[in-house]
Amino acid sequence: MNIDSSPEESLLVERYKFTISYNGTAFSGFQRQGETRTVQLEMEKALRKLGWKEESITGAGRTDSGVHAVGQVVSAALEWHHGEEQLRNALNAVLPADLAVLKAEKSDPGFNARYDALSRTYCYRIYFSPVRLPLVDDFSWRIWPGLEIEKLNRISRHFMGIHDFRAFGSPPRKDHSTVREIFRNGWEKQSDDAFCFVIEANAFLYHMVRRIVFLQTAFGRGSVTEEDIIQAVRYGIDAKPGLAPARGLTLRSVRYPDTDEDRVKKRIKLWRE
Repeated sequence: MNIDSSPEESLLVERYKFTISYNGTAFSGFQRQGETRTVQLEMEKALRKLGWKEESITGAGRTDSGVHAVGQVVSAALEWHHGEEQLRNALNAVLPADLAVLKAEKSDPGFNARYDALSRTYCYRIYFSPVRLPLVDDFSWRIWPGLEIEKLNRISRHFMGIHDFRAFGSPPRKDHSTVREIFRNGWEKQSDDAFCFVIEANAFLYHMVRRIVFLQTAFGRGSVTEEDIIQAVRYGIDAKPGLAPARGLTLRSVRYPDTDEDRVKKRIKLWRE
């Protein structure tokens, strides 16, 4: 007897795009690391309870330990006989309280959350207070005294465009390129006592956003110069060592091509690089 799945049965397995949100405080980052608690591990556990059979899901961004997300995207193939809203609800019923699926959508069979992404947008929050504010501190970096937003935005313009960001982080795999393109970045005032640094790029190096934020705040405090920043961006010359804490960083959104044709063009460009 032939036990292989029939063509009709195989068509029941469809590819899904999941938009997820998580409080990164108790996660050791996104990527699976054995049995260590990560976002990928918890998502895969939940999917398996619904009959998911792949080896791994794919995420758009490998967020660090302690980093949050409101618009992370993952892709997976699943046999599911109900609607997208029911799939979202079924996953949320078995996921832990600090991780939720915001949206579940059927996608193109070839969709890949990581390789099809055109850009990722992060937000880094800082707040100004002489004492720690516990209800704010899990999602922001406390700085005192305060900084001038005009000064921060003046220095942020040096990061725009295509640069070798080797002084700001390391690539996900050894010997890979450290060249990245930043499409937009700048500081937004959320209140008199809180700013958000918003940055969108085609991809990011490990620790890149936290390093950029740290050096900008160091400039704001007067401990590095504008020339130090320029030298780091243009020539990869290390400036003052340090990283902004992970808790202030949130993956806000991931942008994808509008059409399948655009997606194919993006893949071809990626392979050529």
